[in-house]
Amino acid sequence: MLQQEVNVKVAVRIRPILPKEKLGGDQVCVKVLPGKNQLTVGKDRAFTFDDILSSKYTQEHVYSQCVQPLVKKVFDGYNATVFAYGQTGAGKTYTMGGCNNASLTEDEYGIIPRAVQGIFDTMQENANVDYMIKVSYIEIYKEELCDLLDLESSSKDLHIREDDQGNTFVTGMREVCCQNLDEVLYCVKHGSAARHTGSTQMNEQSSRSHSIFTLNIEQSWTTETELSNGANGEHNSIDEGLSDEEKEMTNRMTGKFHFVDLAGSERVNRTGNVGDRFKESVHINTGLLALGNVISALGDPKKKATHIPYRDAKITRFLKDSLGGNANTLMICCISPSASNFDETLNSLKYANRAKNIKNKPIVNRDSRSARFEEMQTEIKALREELHRQRTTLITGHGDNNLSQAMRDANEVKDFEDKIIKYIRNILHLAYIA
Repeated sequence: MLQQEVNVKVAVRIRPILPKEKLGGDQVCVKVLPGKNQLTVGKDRAFTFDDILSSKYTQEHVYSQCVQPLVKKVFDGYNATVFAYGQTGAGKTYTMGGCNNASLTEDEYGIIPRAVQGIFDTMQENANVDYMIKVSYIEIYKEELCDLLDLESSSKDLHIREDDQGNTFVTGMREVCCQNLDEVLYCVKHGSAARHTGSTQMNEQSSRSHSIFTLNIEQSWTTETELSNGANGEHNSIDEGLSDEEKEMTNRMTGKFHFVDLAGSERVNRTGNVGDRFKESVHINTGLLALGNVISALGDPKKKATHIPYRDAKITRFLKDSLGGNANTLMICCISPSASNFDETLNSLKYANRAKNIKNKPIVNRDSRSARFEEMQTEIKALREELHRQRTTLITGHGDNNLSQAMRDANEVKDFEDKIIKYIRNILHLAYIA
């Protein structure tokens, strides 16, 4: 079956102008066109995106309009990624919700806590499905992987790998099984508290690392398949020839949801960074440059045939299945409306404009046993319907004068039933060892 291509969706969020910017006399350089997903920067730089979120939009609106559809996709067995991109101080961490929620009102909660709430609400609506939730929280600090849920682990034990289906994962990291909403939010809170942050001239609490919070949702449910339903719902000898285990099928499906909060791009002459802060800035900008190069290579039609430099930085290796891979991906480009940030805002929008041209090929993560079994359902149903037609012909098509023919037809029907039972058992055997 051909995989359908979907574009990376891009939303632009414009933070409010800050009090210190107002005191400094900064002018607004970003204008949103009413009724359209368009904005202009400066006098004539126009851009169109999937969503434009002005400073009047609430956290709830950002989630419901942009992220909630991805929650549904994860329950359909797809991978999903949301990542926030933009200069330092543009509101990425606030938007994602990877900060200390204890100091926030419920209206100020960001994407992560709202998505987690939405996930558990969906689980409660599907009582016939068994769920297992696993979470992990990784940061990339100075190009080293750090496990925010296991601070005792060494970065040398953490490695980014890729499986046969193109899914990226980290070996050696801790995955925590969570039974309820509070346990997941506990992991978010304590992981976020361990993240590297620091003060700069542009941001009092600047993220000094890229962070990736991941939710893995495993689903399993049992269905009575076509194998145990006779044609038109009738009970027949095929049903009697199958055990209860052979009449049911356990389905399994997984979905992975990445929430990525990138450190903001920085200009040293504006942040005033020196010493360790300067070294952090170099690593941050190097990683973001690599990400920009990947976005450019994937989003520029002229460069499609060229090498995609995923391996230039750990953040691009981690996002390989999200950019040009098998996930449904949303990029939230956070920008400042202040004229003093014009260059950084324009640069962020240019990358976002390229990102919306990136095409992914999402796939459903079902175990091969369930997938193969489901593909055979239609064929089994067709065989049963043919058997039903033969039985009907046998009953109505012969009179007393043609008893020998009726007996031959009865034997053929019995042979056909035996073949179906054998075929079903062969399918079950192949499915269970897959």
